[in-house]
Amino acid sequence: MFKRLFGRNRQAAMEVLPYEAQRDRLESGQTRDRRTLAAREDTRPEILFYLADDEDVDVRRAVASNVSTPHQADRRLTADPSEDVRCDLARKVARLLPDLPPEEQSRMRDRVIELIDILARDQLPAVRRVLADELKTSRNVPKRVVQQLAADLDLIVAAPILEYSPLLNDDDLLEIIATCRVEGALAAISRRRNLPDKVSEAIVATLDIPAVAALLANPSAALRDDVLDRVIDAAASVDAWHQPLVLRTELSMRAIRRIAGFVASSLVDQLMSRNDLDEETAATLARRVRERVAAGAHENPQQEFESLVAAIQAQYRKGELEESEIEAAVDGGRRDYVVAALSVCAGLRPVAVRQILGSRLPKPVVALIWRAGLSMRLAVKIQRQFALIPQSSILHARGGTAYPLSPDEMAWHLEFFALDGNR
Repeated sequence: MFKRLFGRNRQAAMEVLPYEAQRDRLESGQTRDRRTLAAREDTRPEILFYLADDEDVDVRRAVASNVSTPHQADRRLTADPSEDVRCDLARKVARLLPDLPPEEQSRMRDRVIELIDILARDQLPAVRRVLADELKTSRNVPKRVVQQLAADLDLIVAAPILEYSPLLNDDDLLEIIATCRVEGALAAISRRRNLPDKVSEAIVATLDIPAVAALLANPSAALRDDVLDRVIDAAASVDAWHQPLVLRTELSMRAIRRIAGFVASSLVDQLMSRNDLDEETAATLARRVRERVAAGAHENPQQEFESLVAAIQAQYRKGELEESEIEAAVDGGRRDYVVAALSVCAGLRPVAVRQILGSRLPKPVVALIWRAGLSMRLAVKIQRQFALIPQSSILHARGGTAYPLSPDEMAWHLEFFALDGNR
């Protein structure tokens, strides 16, 4: 059964190793022999149990990954000092549980669940994250485990469950929305497929900018007209909502006319390209464009941006530009301000900053924030909210606050974009 579940055929190509040969390899004292034994599925349970305490971490990792390892050894490995060992164990047991056939003995299932319960409480988020990633689409995992992982205070653990778990019903999601204080958790819920309108309404009510942006960008999320109206009421000052609003297919003619009153002319052009416009709405959009041209609002947007850069540069030179101001702009979805501030602080051209943020590559984005002299905490937020990097790919701080890459590596990633310091 284990070979079927894990698709492991290598054992069939191996000659079965007799017990005496296994014992000889164990007693040889050679690390290579112990690693081989730890990885073989025909290794005797008592030998695997013994190797679970081996001084070599790669031996213990092999034992943790081995589907033939006895439960007692797996139970011991849940307390292994190595994070890698516990991650490998979490990956193995999580992959086993969803595929246990119904006729499997309840004793085996109970043992697997016992290990999952222990690993779901592991002190390191990396171990809990492995478990969450592997169990996120399972229907066989106990719901209490799913609820525990969904409520985790570390987003890298909670996000996969919040976005994918089929065991979270509408009431569960509404409770999480009402009580959750983990930044990014609501955005994870917003990305769920076929999100019902009552959950969408609850997310809109929070006015969480990244969450509402993710909700608008989710084509399978149900949004009633009155809920969309509430978004439009607040959207004029939130740049991050403009494009996903424009791309919603179910917009009423009234909503389209309202949106055209505050989005950029390029987005009005996108609205005008829709093939479902009635004559009144088409005429309104055309009039909006003419009015903006006549008023000079679209005459030179680059000049407006350059004025913003100049103002931020003057503030920076006086030492008055605070990270809190940049963070407030990030939270407010003010993309032009963020680009201008990063350009000034990092000494890079705005076009280069836009290219990096648009690359959706975590390492260059982190390198950009590092060069700007800002915190890794803000780098995580910009990765998520402005670079739109998937949660599973976001780079997090090392040791709580430190950048996870070396200065040389970050400099290399900036050079890769052929950047220079001249604007």
